[in-house]
Amino acid sequence: MKYYFFIIITFTLCCCQPNESFKKLIDNRLKCSVEQYGIMIGTIKDLPALLPRSIDSNGKVVATKYSDWVSGYFPGALWYLYEYSQDEQMLKKAREYTALVENAKYDRSKHDIGLMLYCSFGNGYRITGDTVYRNILLAGAESLANRFNPKTGCIQSWNEMKKQAWQYPVIIDGMACLELLLWASKETGDPRFRDICISHADMTMKNHFRPDYSSYHVVSYDPASGSVEKKNTHQGYADESAWARGQAWGLYGYILMYRETREPRYLEQAQNIASFILNHPNLPSDKIPYWDFNAPDIPDALRDASAAAMIASALVELSYYVDPVLAQKYLNVAETQLRTLSSPEYFAVKGTNGNFILKHAVGHMPNNSEIDVPIIYADYYYIEALMRFRKLF
Repeated sequence: MKYYFFIIITFTLCCCQPNESFKKLIDNRLKCSVEQYGIMIGTIKDLPALLPRSIDSNGKVVATKYSDWVSGYFPGALWYLYEYSQDEQMLKKAREYTALVENAKYDRSKHDIGLMLYCSFGNGYRITGDTVYRNILLAGAESLANRFNPKTGCIQSWNEMKKQAWQYPVIIDGMACLELLLWASKETGDPRFRDICISHADMTMKNHFRPDYSSYHVVSYDPASGSVEKKNTHQGYADESAWARGQAWGLYGYILMYRETREPRYLEQAQNIASFILNHPNLPSDKIPYWDFNAPDIPDALRDASAAAMIASALVELSYYVDPVLAQKYLNVAETQLRTLSSPEYFAVKGTNGNFILKHAVGHMPNNSEIDVPIIYADYYYIEALMRFRKLF
């Protein structure tokens, strides 16, 4: 079976080679990203909080501390840019900014620790093999596992939110947080972490997804009985709408579940989510989704570069696991997305945009927060998508 799988992967990659001009574009945009983040590092060194998140209405960088759910993305981006450039200064800064996130390993208040630590220390450990990073990741995995409730079968995303009458809210974003636990299970041989991920992924598949494979943002459970009490949105247009980044979180999460478990149901789920996204009548021809697939002001609704970048990164990986014809379809869409994001409309001129890479991301539309601005996770998934695509050449 392993030999057969290897043959499929090899055949897929051989049949889906991107063209040379796109390779040049990828290398150019990665080089420009190294330069842009080099400027960023120089401009944020005197800020009270050192981890860049976005920009304010005056174009000044908004930075944050380790406790913010986005804290791992900037150091994670630096690790990818070091991996590309092999620049020793970039390595030094990746280490420095990663170290700022260490205290998150004790944070049992949110599921985001999976992203906070794995994007930063996870990439650092993958690239350097530093055992200090390994120990931090394992401590963080214990903290994340602490949020699992066997009654619900899920990891709790947020703590109880009485205003929304959510006792045990679980959000689709949590699927991407599972990577830390899957890594910990493989690293230690402890099946407990893997079992938690399988339970969470299966319950999310059961309760978050509609018949068309679009996803609710929030499903809240009764922690005593484990039954579903509410299905809502928090950042999307409406409870029954398809918030674009929410669909991206689900796609990304089920792909990583398949990668780490090889359970066919997760690959099937990922393909079904991809089909929903790629065949949606409201997906524009340049493949950059509106912030919500059901936004009422389409075609004038804002696009979300962060959702596009995450979808592109996910589709490149998904292409590894399917037949060559379907793989080429996924890669064609990802290439279109990355070409669009790499165009002047989305890719910032050097020294502008608060020294973030991408423009036009949408954070929390209902809360009027981070609207049509650069956001650090958009940059991270864009760089990741470029790096993943580059490996196909």
